[in-house]
Amino acid sequence: MKKNNIPAIVVLILGLVIAVGSQTFLGACVHEDGSFGACHWASRAIMGVGGLMAVLALLALTVPGAGKRAGLYLAMLPTAALGLLTPGTLIDLCMMDTMRCRALMRPATTILFALSLVAAIAGLLLARKEAR
Repeated sequence: MKKNNIPAIVVLILGLVIAVGSQTFLGACVHEDGSFGACHWASRAIMGVGGLMAVLALLALTVPGAGKRAGLYLAMLPTAALGLLTPGTLIDLCMMDTMRCRALMRPATTILFALSLVAAIAGLLLARKEAR
């Protein structure tokens, strides 16, 4: 395995964990009456952003050329930032701090998107170094 592929593999794994986790073990609050609140939509948005991160990482693994990979890593930066801002900032969460969306989903996705951001920055630096 090439050293330059490691950041893309990390982002791919994190993106998949975010996308799948936001609908399963990291999911939003489940109300007893079957209804859902704004946190449900935050969870859905996180799933989309995590999926996009995974697709960009998969492309970074498959495209030839360091310049193209650098462009893909550059696209991952605002995508990860969007993921960081989605729960609680762009889309409201439940009011109570003890609810699942505030106690589990928001901190976990913040950590996962932050790690994705760090890996994307590392990949960008490696791709730019390789392109020179």
